[in-house]
Amino acid sequence: MTIRLLLVDDHAVVRSGLRMLLGSEKDVEIAGEAGTAAEAIEAAGQVMPDVILMDIGLPDLSGIDATREIKKRFPKVAIVALTIHEDQEYFFKMLEAGASGYVPKRAAPEELLTAIRAAATGQVYLYPSLAKLLVRDYLSQDHASDAKSKLDGLTEREREVLTHLAEGAGNDEIASALVISPKTVERHRENIMHKLNLHSRSDLVRYAIRKGIIKA
Repeated sequence: MTIRLLLVDDHAVVRSGLRMLLGSEKDVEIAGEAGTAAEAIEAAGQVMPDVILMDIGLPDLSGIDATREIKKRFPKVAIVALTIHEDQEYFFKMLEAGASGYVPKRAAPEELLTAIRAAATGQVYLYPSLAKLLVRDYLSQDHASDAKSKLDGLTEREREVLTHLAEGAGNDEIASALVISPKTVERHRENIMHKLNLHSRSDLVRYAIRKGIIKA
């Protein structure tokens, strides 16, 4: 599988460096570049990338707003944040906007490639130090009794699907593991989100950690 990648950063020298670094990988094709949110949204529709590497600090709209708009128009496109911002405000907002990964610019190239490859296969990748923010945020919320009653409302199959989803598995992987069709996985996913009143992948991960379904 060749991953079509769109690079979004307002600094041309950064895009050039990323193009040289990532374009040399056999499974990565640089499909385009953008320096603003508007250019990114337009390019997403023109080149139809598999993954967008998105900076948050863009000169027109923020990368958060760009992510939200792109996911609204092109929901199948995965977005990975690559940014200098490591505080929880940007982190949570980017996840809620629909990002499938969040990597600081100080990360090693291997970490960035891991995030891109994970996003391309429908998984979620969070840089370890930032994933801890997600865990700490949810553990600080006292929803124990409410969470227990919610979990009791899931069927055994839904609990199995929930576990795989929270661990970052894509629909095809879950279907293979449980010997069901991807469409059935999607139906279970919709039922889970509805029953638990969850609205995003990050909500689901936090819920699973809080309940001890997966380990942080």
